Amino acid sequence: MDIDLDQLRDLMQALKDFELDELELEQGEERIVLRRTSAATAVMAAPMASVPPPAPAAPSAAPAAAAAEDDDATYVTSPFVGTFYRAPNPGSEPFVKKGAAFGKGQTLCIVEAMKLMNEIEAEYDGVIDEILVENGQPVEYGDRLFKVTPS
Repeated sequence: MDIDLDQLRDLMQALKDFELDELELEQGEERIVLRRTSAATAVMAAPMASVPPPAPAAPSAAPAAAAAEDDDATYVTSPFVGTFYRAPNPGSEPFVKKGAAFGKGQTLCIVEAMKLMNEIEAEYDGVIDEILVENGQPVEYGDRLFKVTPS
């Protein structure tokens, strides 16, 4: 993996800015893992085959009572840690609104992670029942972004 010192510094800053204990970057069969400890940040590179995949983090969304009510509900969740944006820029209309129908492959929102704007696309057709995250709010892996009804 070709990574320069500036990129490494950016990754370390993201680790600090988002108050993460660990950050992984995978490219092909190579992987970089940054871990924050109280004394220093450890940097380790290893082939992907020799390292077991990380366990997914539990969603930090709604309270248990609300989750129990919505067992049959369908949600679009965040695929990573970042900042949630409803529109491509502050002056634009949101990608989707409550009650709007969407199609497979349509952009629903953006999650900014490490200065990269990542479009979150629908995996199926449906309707937005509820938008669960405020614009500009930080999100974690697995956080519920939208409650939807697939069509």
